[in-house]
Amino acid sequence: MKRELENSPFAFNSISELHRALGLPKPLHPLVSLVDYGNIKIDRTLLSTSFILNFYKISYKKALHGKIKYGQNYYDFDEGGLVFISPNQLFASSDEELDFAGYTLLIHPDFIRNHSLGKTIKNFGFFSYSANEALHLSEKENQIIVSIFENIEYELTSTIDDFSQDLMIAHIEVLLNYSNRFYKRQFITRKAVSSDLLEQMESLLNNYFNTETALMKGIPTVQYLSEQLLVSPRYLSDMLRTLTGQNTQQHIHNKLIEKAKEILSSSNLSVAQVAYQLGFEHPQSFNKIFKQKTNLTPVEFKQSFN
Repeated sequence: MKRELENSPFAFNSISELHRALGLPKPLHPLVSLVDYGNIKIDRTLLSTSFILNFYKISYKKALHGKIKYGQNYYDFDEGGLVFISPNQLFASSDEELDFAGYTLLIHPDFIRNHSLGKTIKNFGFFSYSANEALHLSEKENQIIVSIFENIEYELTSTIDDFSQDLMIAHIEVLLNYSNRFYKRQFITRKAVSSDLLEQMESLLNNYFNTETALMKGIPTVQYLSEQLLVSPRYLSDMLRTLTGQNTQQHIHNKLIEKAKEILSSSNLSVAQVAYQLGFEHPQSFNKIFKQKTNLTPVEFKQSFN
């Protein structure tokens, strides 16, 4: 049984279950908990190396010393950072994780289900980012995040009344909105890195459409590009949107139309042949996207060069 737990992901359905595995007392609230890393006394025999949480996990780690790999680059994490995990997301634990100081906020979906946050939390794309795409905080940002966690802790340790849940949810929303702002700042301050990713993506797309890859594999997907660039799909789209105003799918379509115009204007291929060469299964789909992007049909565009 012990070996089975070690080799297969274990699903934690409640916050209380995770507390027991981490050697912590029962949570003060069954649906929300704030864990201090310093209090964790983990029992490795009860926790697999990878597991699934059926609730949200927001980890704040302070005084992160050394360098941790971030994509293909390395950055100092000295001021601390945030990592976001959504329910049903596979999470890998390690001994290194226990060496940090900070907090982990656990939020069961039922806690926010009847509030607007229950729906809008899905709009915070960083819950889909990989762990190596953490939010790295400046000293001032660090102070803001810590103060929000302290407010949540105050509510959890105070006598529960009619306002407790609303106030905790309000603090969680503030935490998420500040995180959104700080991620936008991170994309901007790391513009050189973002530009490198953009340049690599452009090179990938050029190679994809300039060879027979599109003909053989179809139109490139966001998932394909993110895998090639070693970033998560949502992170790639959010980074590109901040840098260029367009997400990954829009970049793919722009490159596709750019290549389509090149072929239509310089070859005798039919519209259907161009569509197949670019990865479309059906010429009608190609016609539709081309018209949306150029206000011309492929035939009208081709005729303009005759």
